[in-house]
Amino acid sequence: MNLYGGVDEAGRGPLAGPVVAAAVVLRDGATIKGVRDSKQLSPARRTELAASIRAAAVSWSVAVADVAEIDQLNILGATMLAMRRAVSGLSVQPDLLRIDGNRLPDLDAGFTGRLEALVGGDDICPAIGAASILAKVARDEMMRALHLEYPMYGFDSHKGYPTRLHLEALAKFGVSPVHRMSYRPVREAAGGQRPGAGG
Repeated sequence: MNLYGGVDEAGRGPLAGPVVAAAVVLRDGATIKGVRDSKQLSPARRTELAASIRAAAVSWSVAVADVAEIDQLNILGATMLAMRRAVSGLSVQPDLLRIDGNRLPDLDAGFTGRLEALVGGDDICPAIGAASILAKVARDEMMRALHLEYPMYGFDSHKGYPTRLHLEALAKFGVSPVHRMSYRPVREAAGGQRPGAGG
């Protein structure tokens, strides 16, 4: 049985919260109706499809790199780390693993399949599209949970992206422990204060 996998991430652009990666393994030739780039789907449709993906996949895994790792490694390095963790979490190894984008993560030595970078893969590779959805759904859930801890920022609505509402909240309340200090708008809002001093 030939198996192929896809890996994608969610959350490179936000000012707060983790970056999340997902890996999905499917049987060769398998598709899941409705799967495409998660950004083209409504939140409700993504949630529905996530359940279908988890049921249909041979294996799937979701992993994160947290804010401290983003600030230490930079967002590209943290994204690659989250992808590596997602692949390591798979219970079944694919023969071919496609990564969305033009860079390949440095995987654990135990991975013996073939790696392939695929620009725009979330639109043309079902496994990458499925991974995109799982990563986005998982990250949105994490940001809703962070909203309960830090309701003044509105994480439940903008998920940490630099919307006007978010930037206004940063200016008013300062930064929280879940903001990415390596991102310029956060540093500017901090104004020299230590992380967590605001709010």
